[in-house]
Amino acid sequence: MMPEPTSQHRWLLQLVGNWTFEGDADIAPGEPPFHSTGTQTVRALGDLWILAEGESEMPGGGLGRTIITLGYDSAQGRYLGTFVGSMMTHLWIYDGAFDDASQTLTLTAEGPAMDGSGGTATYQDIIELKSPDHYIFRARIRDAEGNWTQFMTAHYRRRK
Repeated sequence: MMPEPTSQHRWLLQLVGNWTFEGDADIAPGEPPFHSTGTQTVRALGDLWILAEGESEMPGGGLGRTIITLGYDSAQGRYLGTFVGSMMTHLWIYDGAFDDASQTLTLTAEGPAMDGSGGTATYQDIIELKSPDHYIFRARIRDAEGNWTQFMTAHYRRRK
């Protein structure tokens, strides 16, 4: 029996469409932020999941491609998903929660530390829906003391 879509699934489906983005990322201490532009196509997998495929220029050149899967697990009461990119070997596993008041989905994942130590760190990717045609994607990392540092912000705008 197919599960019925919930309001959480319907919220994700608002992201279906074709998007362009422009953003900045801090890639190295003391260096200016890396400015990037790119595209993203989000499609539905039935009424319960979305798949987002993106591409943009990478620091140092070359094209980076990414795939995000997102859905809502009604039994767990959590948003779940994955992130992979052509520029990395790590499979990111998302676990997330939604804030109705701010229309913000916060997805937490463990991954390689950015300091080159070979260790791991906790990250959050945050999707904030500003309007049907605009959302903001932010990425941040938690340090050893539990403080969050935002290192990337991108504005996505629906292509008409």
